[in-house]
Amino acid sequence: MSQKTRGKVKPKKLPKSLAGLQRINLNAAGIDISAGEHYVAVPADRDPQPVQRFGTYTSELHRLARWLKDCGITTVAMESTSNYWVALFQILESAGLEVLLVNARHVKNVPGKKSDVLDCQWLQELHTYGLLRGSFRPSDQVCQLRSYLRHRDNLVRGAGRHIQHMQKALTEMNLPLHRVFSDLTGLSAMLIIEAILQGERDATKLAAMKDGRAKASVEEIVRALEGDYRAEHLFALEQAVRLYRTYSTMIAECDSKIALQLASFAPKVDPSAQPLPEKARKKTAAAQADFQMRTQLYSICGVDLTRIPGFHLLTVQALISEIGLDMGRWRSENTSAAGST
Repeated sequence: MSQKTRGKVKPKKLPKSLAGLQRINLNAAGIDISAGEHYVAVPADRDPQPVQRFGTYTSELHRLARWLKDCGITTVAMESTSNYWVALFQILESAGLEVLLVNARHVKNVPGKKSDVLDCQWLQELHTYGLLRGSFRPSDQVCQLRSYLRHRDNLVRGAGRHIQHMQKALTEMNLPLHRVFSDLTGLSAMLIIEAILQGERDATKLAAMKDGRAKASVEEIVRALEGDYRAEHLFALEQAVRLYRTYSTMIAECDSKIALQLASFAPKVDPSAQPLPEKARKKTAAAQADFQMRTQLYSICGVDLTRIPGFHLLTVQALISEIGLDMGRWRSENTSAAGST
């Protein structure tokens, strides 16, 4: 391993601006996060070299965690630099250390730091005096759900881009199906598009494929299908449809992961003992699936959040994944402060 990775760093002399304050966290460390290396500071009496530099490979992160444990460190403060902090945060948390993710702007608002003091030393000093507040980060179980839901959101965005590509190709062939059907990816529109890609050009036959629930008349659909079927636009349409279907499959796979993750949460309410009233609507397969998800969310939340106006199933899932289920971590009219780490 290179000397740079394992290199020891000469500590700087800290300013006396914090003199007179009471030290609260005696076993505190500070970490300056960057893309290629992390600088770590511990109290001066814990190691002959209280400031050290570590690499960012996983083996180095584990070595960093072991060094902190050997120094008797129990709590660590680090700045939320890009997403470079994530791997180290998880490893330190798994090692049993309390980790505070600090907003860099909040650190800069604390007066007294000299320009030649290392950032990791300043973080360690501020954390020792209890002057830092960690950003909110939910439990690992909630973080996993959040990762799935954020990934799903990216997939939905990707699918949406290819729907736009489908519409563009149809428009360039003067086939305004998006005006005839409210949903270009609905059953009727997709049946017609697939038939067009398979070579069907008879507008009457294509229009007859519409689902009985579609509001557009056959005559209106026929007029919309009298287009200019150019090979290059058909090729673009075919690829857009394939990509849209690929994204749809990936979204379904992601939904399965989300359902499994939600199933791992401990229930707060037993739906069999306190059943959730089913909303009055048609007993379709989609409605039953929505009711099952609604029941699952009700079970882990303890209340039916979908009763809040504007809160749908995905809204509730996103809310849980972003703030968790422990409302005691947030301020209320009865609390002057709430701990958040």
